Amino acid sequence: MTNGWVDMKNTDMMLIMGGNPAENHPCGFKWPIEAKRTRNAKIISVDPRFTRTSAVADLFCQIRAGTDIAFLGGVINYAIENNRIAKDYLVNYTNAAFIVKSDFKLPADTDGVFSGLDAKTQTYDKSTWNYAGTGGGNTAATPPTAGAPPVLRLPEKVEYDLTLQNPNCVFQLLKKHYSRYTPEMVERITGIPKEQFLKAADLYTSIRKDGDMKKAGTIIYAVGWTQHSFGTQIIRTAAMLQLLLGNVGRAGGGVNALRGHSNIQGATDMAGLFDSLPGYLKVPTPADTSFDSWMKRITPTPSKPAPWDSFNYYSNTPKFAVSYMKALFGDAATKQNGWAFDYLPKVDRNYSWVQLWDDMYNGSVKGMLAFGMNGVAIGPNSKKNIDALKKADFLVVGEIYPDETSEFWKSPGITTDEMKQIQTTVYRLPCAGFAEKDGSFTNSARWLLWKNTAIPTPGDARLDQAIVAQIFLKIRELYKKDGGKFPDPILNLTWNYSAPSSPPLAEVLKEINGKALADLEDPATKQQIKAGQQLPGFAWLKDDGTTSCGNWIYSGSFTEAGNQTARRDPSDPSGLGLHPGWGWSWPANRRVLYNRASCDADGKPWDPSRKQVWWNESTQKWVGNDVPDFKVDSKPKDHMGPFIMNPEGVGRIFGPLSAFADGPFPEFYEPVESPIDNPLHPQQTHNPVVKRFKTPDDKYSTPKDGYTVVCTTYRMTELYHYWTKNNPMNVQLVPEPFVEISVEMAQEMGIAGGEKVKVSSIRGVYIAKAMVTKRIKPMMIDGKKVHQIGFPIHQGYRGITEDEGKDARTLANLLTPTVFDPNAYTPEFKGFLVKLEKA
Repeated sequence: MTNGWVDMKNTDMMLIMGGNPAENHPCGFKWPIEAKRTRNAKIISVDPRFTRTSAVADLFCQIRAGTDIAFLGGVINYAIENNRIAKDYLVNYTNAAFIVKSDFKLPADTDGVFSGLDAKTQTYDKSTWNYAGTGGGNTAATPPTAGAPPVLRLPEKVEYDLTLQNPNCVFQLLKKHYSRYTPEMVERITGIPKEQFLKAADLYTSIRKDGDMKKAGTIIYAVGWTQHSFGTQIIRTAAMLQLLLGNVGRAGGGVNALRGHSNIQGATDMAGLFDSLPGYLKVPTPADTSFDSWMKRITPTPSKPAPWDSFNYYSNTPKFAVSYMKALFGDAATKQNGWAFDYLPKVDRNYSWVQLWDDMYNGSVKGMLAFGMNGVAIGPNSKKNIDALKKADFLVVGEIYPDETSEFWKSPGITTDEMKQIQTTVYRLPCAGFAEKDGSFTNSARWLLWKNTAIPTPGDARLDQAIVAQIFLKIRELYKKDGGKFPDPILNLTWNYSAPSSPPLAEVLKEINGKALADLEDPATKQQIKAGQQLPGFAWLKDDGTTSCGNWIYSGSFTEAGNQTARRDPSDPSGLGLHPGWGWSWPANRRVLYNRASCDADGKPWDPSRKQVWWNESTQKWVGNDVPDFKVDSKPKDHMGPFIMNPEGVGRIFGPLSAFADGPFPEFYEPVESPIDNPLHPQQTHNPVVKRFKTPDDKYSTPKDGYTVVCTTYRMTELYHYWTKNNPMNVQLVPEPFVEISVEMAQEMGIAGGEKVKVSSIRGVYIAKAMVTKRIKPMMIDGKKVHQIGFPIHQGYRGITEDEGKDARTLANLLTPTVFDPNAYTPEFKGFLVKLEKA
């Protein structure tokens, strides 16, 4: 989230798409309700189903799953055509005025793709996706290694037009690109009637009617946006709309992701993704031959109009990286050996979730450690995942219940003779449940909150870190004893915990926060930190080896004052829901990101009644109720951009160069399985860079194959992913799986509520009872009547109901396809094609 849960109470307008927070985030949803109650805020709910969120919305639009970009692009077009934009914000705080290279082409000019597509390799040459300007260079001075592709660079001085009239400025390109997203086109693609779409577009953009800048609107989303082969670009479209309306950095504004689990944010912060290190530092690749070449590649330089200023905070990347290496390898990381750069693995290919299973299926991944991750049930294409595990040498599962992954070898359909042929060795390790361990959660709002152990682990169950520590210590012992090809990273890894076999997580958080390795002094304030003391924050990090820090964005979470994440001061002096003494928020305990944008160019708040930060003329500093997300002594007249993490200093409406794999503007493409051709460009129906897998288990359907029904999956309040089906109380609430179908579809097929139905995709079958409901209706999609259905993901073939034989023991993700977003690598769990029949 750019903002946070409690901040939602400050909003005047909410667009909720790709999420159902009333159902899936019931505690957090009290804050949108608070905004409705105290500010008369409006909620627009856009969803394939009429949900619990829709039930309290002021306006509901039923949308075809997977067509969100068409809807959002239509709202952008409406805002521009009706002059409901934040003009001063747009000019000063975004790249709207930046001029793009003249050889850049939009999909409208090239039959549905951007300039630079190589159709054979399904990749783009992104050299035209750049600003016009001078300096900086279009390529690196020397490629990192012979034969490596040139590194594209942004120009140092960008050409610009503050009148926004130049036909190649970002604003005019944006206007041209989305001019095709008319209300009529939105209706053809999404199924939302033109009149209903216009109501939604008018209501959301009404906050900028007649140039009003006091009001703020927020966009709230969840995995209904991310789980598409274009999920990143959906979120991008929302961010662009928020920049266009001047809503980012504002109290009650922002783009706010609702994380699906209590610590998903923390997992990604701490490098749960294969292509990042902690704090979202980019991983080294084989082309990075040294620490210096790695830093040169990933450290941006400013790119802006000459009169403007850019903080370009990622210019500090070497400080973050050196401190990280010191945290990993201590005294073994020295300037002389490039801070032990050779110890780091070099990521040479895609190691994302779907790709890992494909590699296991093809024999290159020999084993898996699965802790708290039910990979068979979570899919996609559960059959392929089961078949992949049949080929693995070993599987280690750390869980609190038997699950589908640990018992893949006896999944429904596998015979006793087939079981005998499976040679995979399965190790089942009893782990600790969430109440049996301490540690911190990082919630959707970026708040780190410490929790204590409630009860001890039962029987032989072990803490997760104790299991990982035992594996590491044993491996290190073997390397010490027997040697190895390259033992150095294992032998030199720091492991300075009071209990090495089960590291206390408070000590791990201290290590992540960082400490001084030598005496330090701030030259401006003369504040001193002694060697061995905890760092107050990431501003103290150095690139000379005198600081260590396991994750720069978490620096400040465990200082000399103690564990900041354990604080529980509920006071809120500003009344804005900041609660600065409750836990700790990254970065720097800042609650709203980019909050400099809450003020006009002169440093005065757009809305004085919701003052977040402001320029104090007497002290010549930025001050506020929140921690200023800015260079505190940068005067407004210096025109430093508020988006300090971008080299431009401004928000990116146009995403230049390699920011995105599939386009600098989002373009609507159909899901991989679609009931129609793309009305915008039928000859280019799908995202041109999305690749399909080639194994016998990878199948993709079309309406010609008889699959004409659009299907989506979702979660429920009463069940928590694949875990609570082992809890009798939850099972009593939802005792069996079901499929939601419309009244019209039920009547056409002669299906009664409670009757068993079979949902089939080209990959598998799901059997459940029909829930005939008015919450879903058939839609007219480009002149064709199309039915949508949906069902929850929670049931499988292990659990109370399943073990008692009371349901068909089929997995929801037997149906979903193995394709993923080319930017975030999230699978396309939503908007695939199925057929429905009586079971």
